[in-house]
Amino acid sequence: MSFKKHEAHIDLVTCIDNPAFKDVDGEGDGSAAKTSDDDHAGEEKQESAAAEEYTQIKPYAGMPKEVLLLYSSQARYRVPREILFWLTVACTLAIVALTITVIAVSPRCLSWWQLSPVYQVYPRSFKDSDGDGVGDLKGIQEQLAHFEFLNIKSVWISPFYRSPMRDFGYDVEDFRAIDPLFGTMRDFEELLAEMHNKGLKLIMDFIPNHTSDRHRWFNMSRMRDPHYEDYYVWTDCNATAPRPNNWVSVFGNSSWTFDEVRGQCYLHQFLKEQPDLNFRNPHVRQEMTDIIHFWLDKGVDGFRMDAVKHILEAAHLRDEPQVDPNKPPEMITSEWDLHHDYTTSQLGLHDLLRHWRAEMDGYSREPGRYRFMVTESYDYHEVEKTMMYYGTPLVKESDFPFNFYLLDLPQNSSGLWVQHLVHLWMANMPKGRWPNWVVGNHDRPRIASSVGQAYIRVLNMLLLTLPGTPTTYYGEEIGMENINITDSQIQDPAGKHNASASRDPQRSPMQWSGDMNAGFSSNKTNSTWLPVHSDYRRVNVEVLHLIYSYSTFIEH
Repeated sequence: MSFKKHEAHIDLVTCIDNPAFKDVDGEGDGSAAKTSDDDHAGEEKQESAAAEEYTQIKPYAGMPKEVLLLYSSQARYRVPREILFWLTVACTLAIVALTITVIAVSPRCLSWWQLSPVYQVYPRSFKDSDGDGVGDLKGIQEQLAHFEFLNIKSVWISPFYRSPMRDFGYDVEDFRAIDPLFGTMRDFEELLAEMHNKGLKLIMDFIPNHTSDRHRWFNMSRMRDPHYEDYYVWTDCNATAPRPNNWVSVFGNSSWTFDEVRGQCYLHQFLKEQPDLNFRNPHVRQEMTDIIHFWLDKGVDGFRMDAVKHILEAAHLRDEPQVDPNKPPEMITSEWDLHHDYTTSQLGLHDLLRHWRAEMDGYSREPGRYRFMVTESYDYHEVEKTMMYYGTPLVKESDFPFNFYLLDLPQNSSGLWVQHLVHLWMANMPKGRWPNWVVGNHDRPRIASSVGQAYIRVLNMLLLTLPGTPTTYYGEEIGMENINITDSQIQDPAGKHNASASRDPQRSPMQWSGDMNAGFSSNKTNSTWLPVHSDYRRVNVEVLHLIYSYSTFIEH
């Protein structure tokens, strides 16, 4: 009996000692606890001790919220929890800061004009679709597969505006019309749509410095219409000796021509049929801005700004300093005889270009529709003037100015000279800007003729491996050479003034195949606007395709 009582006592104490034990009903088992007065007294003593022990609070499964809060307030649990909380906050902030830093310092994704070479098409010479011996817009559309074969995405097309063609499209009669020689506005729209369907971008020539003397503005200006009177640069002069100053045209001789209708002289820094616009007149600025809008609304992807350094001239019209002060003034007939302090790169030029850049940026907000702007300015040894067309760190101008310094390769074909020309651009280019490289265009001799056939492939490789955007001229991919022409075949106005300065040799028709007229024209005679080079049977696009197919076959 005493053994059983002792065993019951142990069980009771064990139950009371368990802090997780609690009688749900608040009552014990009366039949076992009240067998005697001594047992009852012992039980009350044990319950009192258990109640006292319970106040120490230890965790157990199913404990209520009040007990949990009391338990969690102990320092040994609160401190680690706070440490983990602030550590989590610090890590989160560090990750956010790192993400922002990576985004800020990482280079932007390359735009379309940075991912592909720019391919210049001279439309008169690219492809004739109607057999008149002159290339046209439909001809370009017929050959879009050639750009895909070359992996070209950016195509710059030289002028196709309505023009009397005294300077082959650079004398514009109507900036909003297509010259019938090249087709119609519908032809242009179809070409543009097809190019966009193939993922190609179209860059137009924009010619802000001058118009044709047949332009409506010039005719109204020479008649002294109140609105158009100051659209061009006019000054008083003597009809028998129209030289208000010693300024000389790019094509030679005086930059001034007397107009009998108005009785004054007008300025032309190029041909006399190309009168200079007066950009100090706000109406002229707005007219040219509206023309930019017209073509951007059509969907063109960018502009090559022509001859931008000539846009403004000094209002005082003073004589420019002579290179040779001892040379008689009447012998000043070439642009190389003068320092062009008053006719190029005048104050306000870059403000005008930045305004046009801002107008184009308004069309660049749609993803994938960035509008590209490149400027043309031959600054020769004054490379710092060329670099100004990049803009400033705060105000953007052109995406890049054309880099013409590799055009000096014919002077010296050594590796050290090439290194010098490359370093000349890279060392002077503003930080963070994009470089570009040009080795030929419609104004300069072809690579094969200027440097030699042996250098064609290596120069094309150089062009494609230098950092930045390369610009190539139609036909350079197959190694076309300059043609030889007689004086009677000269078409270029510069060549008519000076046969040695003719640009016709590098403008011959594209050599597509070994067929008649090199596949350029369907005309059954040899009547093309310039002669086809005699080597067209072995130097043409079909041969290039055969070489590529053979190389691919050998590799596999």
